[in-house]
Amino acid sequence: MKNIFYLFILILFSACKNDHADLIVFNAKIYTVNQNFDTATVLVIKKGTIINIGNQSLLDKYQSAEKYDAKGNFIYPGFMDAHCHFTGYAKDKYKLALFGTKSFDEVVAKIIAYSQHNQREWIEGRGWDQNDWEQKEFPTKDTLDKLFPNTPVFLMRIDGHAILCNQKALDIAGIDENTKIEGGEIIKNNGKLTGMLIDNASEIVKKVLPTRSDDEIIQDFIKAENDCASFGLTSVVDCGIDHSTIELLKKAYSQKKLSIKTAAMLSLDEENISRYLHQKPYNDKQLHIIGYKVYADGALGSRGALLLKEYADRHLHLGLQLIPTDSLKKIATEIAKSNYQLCVHAIGDSANRMVLKIYAEVLQGENDRRWRIEHAQVIDEGDFHYFGEYQIVPSVQPTHATSDMYWAQDRVGAQRIKNAYAYQKLLMQNQWIPLGTDFPVEGVNPLQTFYAAVFRIDQNHFPQNGFEIENALTREQALRGMTIWAAKSAFEEKEKGSLEIGKSADFCVLPIDLMTASPAEISQAKVMRTFINGRLIFENKSNIH
Repeated sequence: MKNIFYLFILILFSACKNDHADLIVFNAKIYTVNQNFDTATVLVIKKGTIINIGNQSLLDKYQSAEKYDAKGNFIYPGFMDAHCHFTGYAKDKYKLALFGTKSFDEVVAKIIAYSQHNQREWIEGRGWDQNDWEQKEFPTKDTLDKLFPNTPVFLMRIDGHAILCNQKALDIAGIDENTKIEGGEIIKNNGKLTGMLIDNASEIVKKVLPTRSDDEIIQDFIKAENDCASFGLTSVVDCGIDHSTIELLKKAYSQKKLSIKTAAMLSLDEENISRYLHQKPYNDKQLHIIGYKVYADGALGSRGALLLKEYADRHLHLGLQLIPTDSLKKIATEIAKSNYQLCVHAIGDSANRMVLKIYAEVLQGENDRRWRIEHAQVIDEGDFHYFGEYQIVPSVQPTHATSDMYWAQDRVGAQRIKNAYAYQKLLMQNQWIPLGTDFPVEGVNPLQTFYAAVFRIDQNHFPQNGFEIENALTREQALRGMTIWAAKSAFEEKEKGSLEIGKSADFCVLPIDLMTASPAEISQAKVMRTFINGRLIFENKSNIH
């Protein structure tokens, strides 16, 4: 009887001595990315939340049925893409991938092969970029008309701001030589359609594309999440979503088919305005509707970015303004009355000036609205101060710099390029800057964001001294940009973005130290594991040791 009593006391003492957790991660180098950029070795998780973080002594304080020995590898907060098109990327997965093609002949060859194995109503593809071809001019529809006279063809440029259609697709959309569109361009040659449609002109064709079922699209979401998790992404800011896609995301989350966390910008259309603008922003910790996405201009690669002075490589051409100034000001005034952010795509210096001035007029001084300019790609020297004076957030994508550097100066000239992709200069305005990829315009991998931000070189280590290297970010700045600052850009820094007590246990494991690794090591590194809310959602078994 006495032995039973002592056993009871021992069990009781042990229970009092050790708190319970669901998962303990130990033997790691953990970058917390907290305010002091502290490191730790042990992470303690319960019910998806970090309940303690520190050193090996925590192993004596907590009991857990599940433990993960990180074996000296490196743990970072789950990466967050501050500007991407997650649902668009997902919906494009069934389309013909044309990324990396080196000529229009290669594009055509891929289309022919695709058509032989895919019996679809339309041939749809995405990813071509004429700047990667020897002939750096837009293609025309002539070859497609000959090969596919009765099948509509829709081929989106890599940036999503231009498409090539054959005549069948143009006929279905009702586009002819007399069609006019505000904020877009229907390119002609000697008065005849070439099949190239820029910015708003492409929307005419998008409206007649075939639709897919809800179940098919949700399956695409799942595939896209798997891609993201394999690169350590646990959260995304999805830019420009319509109401039907919001409802599909809600359905996928309610069915527990998705784990990745989405901060959504609504596309600016009548339905989204009537349904959401006068309501409290939706937020269930998985899906968070943060604001409205508006396009001020097009893209630099397709010469749609709106410039103050003519393009260096196209006489008298200034680009395209996709929304009238008065309309943008009216929208900004209405959104200022709500709890939403305004997030405006602006690439050219003229578009950025227009948006900055409207923001300044509406925001009227210091504020914490965190209104954003997406891309902020070319800024006039005299306009940088607006970001700091009105707390305007420049949301940038470092891989754009290293993708565009081969031809960007051709577009804007030697003087303007000095204030293009100016990430360090932009960071200094507010002392923080969120980073994204804009995928699928660029690749999904956030390590490439880090690589491009810090080293300003491409995968071939070009140029030797870095592109406009004075605007590189430090390693710490880059890591903050794709974690805590990305979260802050969506008003989510209190729940994610760093590994601290009370925050979600979203993290990834890498075999390298991003603070010391060489460019080659970072370029080649593979994520080992990814966790969301303390639950393993990706494991690279070939990289486990």
